[in-house]
Amino acid sequence: MQSHSSNAVQSARHDSMPEEDRSSDREIILTRFLDAPPDLVWSVWTDPRHLGQWWGPHGFTTTTRSMDIRPGGGWRFVMHGPDGRDYENRITYVEIDAPRRLVYTHGGDLESEPVNFRVEIDFESSIERRSQDRDAQRSGTRVTMRLIFQSSEAKDFVVREYNAFEGAKQMMVRLGSHLASERVRSGRGASEPFTISRVVDAPRSLVFRVWTERDHLMQWFGPKGIPMTASSLDLRPGGHFHYGLRLPDGSMMWARWTFREIVPDERIAFVFSFSDEQGGVTRAPFEDTWPLTMLTTVTFAEHAGKGGGTVVTLTSETLSATDEEQGTFDRHHGSMRGGWSGTFDALVEHLTKQAKTNS
Repeated sequence: MQSHSSNAVQSARHDSMPEEDRSSDREIILTRFLDAPPDLVWSVWTDPRHLGQWWGPHGFTTTTRSMDIRPGGGWRFVMHGPDGRDYENRITYVEIDAPRRLVYTHGGDLESEPVNFRVEIDFESSIERRSQDRDAQRSGTRVTMRLIFQSSEAKDFVVREYNAFEGAKQMMVRLGSHLASERVRSGRGASEPFTISRVVDAPRSLVFRVWTERDHLMQWFGPKGIPMTASSLDLRPGGHFHYGLRLPDGSMMWARWTFREIVPDERIAFVFSFSDEQGGVTRAPFEDTWPLTMLTTVTFAEHAGKGGGTVVTLTSETLSATDEEQGTFDRHHGSMRGGWSGTFDALVEHLTKQAKTNS
């Protein structure tokens, strides 16, 4: 994938930023401008292949059981929370006017979550000024989504029990990111970035600190059983986190992050590369065709589900990779998941220690 993928990360973040969020006694209303035409936005909202990649708050995945898009038809699906909890859902379509308007009811049977409301979504072709250049314009889609509840008590229940307002906002952000990724993928094939999420029982501010402070990183970061024994950290865009891990045979493996974006308590983005003791870029010690550089983004969000906590989501994708390097990266998603799962286990253990120390 070409290095312009980092621009997609930036644009996805800005394209889906809040434009209007309102909540009345019985309604939650969100409005977003999305940098994509209405036909594409409609497609990703009504195709289960797309919905599984962006539907739900941060860290959630969705499995479609059945979908029949017509008035009176329905969509049955399961939302898998990053804490391992599954949420059964049912949607019944009321009005379908592609690609302009979609109306449906959510809930309605004993097998789904006890959440019932009506959703009205309008997709309007729109031209917006770019925030960086007032004279430049972009065409896209203004999406207005209304969640209408039977009573104020019903709305308050969903907000209280399911963090619905925060969840809807996070879903809109994920939609914008997915649309940006679709634009990138259309130019480079079907390769997917690697993504893993975990819910941790700690506030976002603390989780962000343990990802961005050297003393914390030294205590937990790295594969299980491979301690970090040396590191230096310069936390700023363009700065580096350079560290060494001691392998079981006593040798050292070095790596480097070059920070691109730092948003306190929200996200960090950095270019990852294997390194040497002097901080240079080297090939991976385990695979000659492993990509030299990868863009890694770590986000920190409220868990919009039962139980609270912070959702940590890590996404990694190649930068300027050859076809062979991209293929190697794609084939190793399973081993990457195993390695990062162990690292997230160490993160949870470290946060638990921090909670006991501070109690």
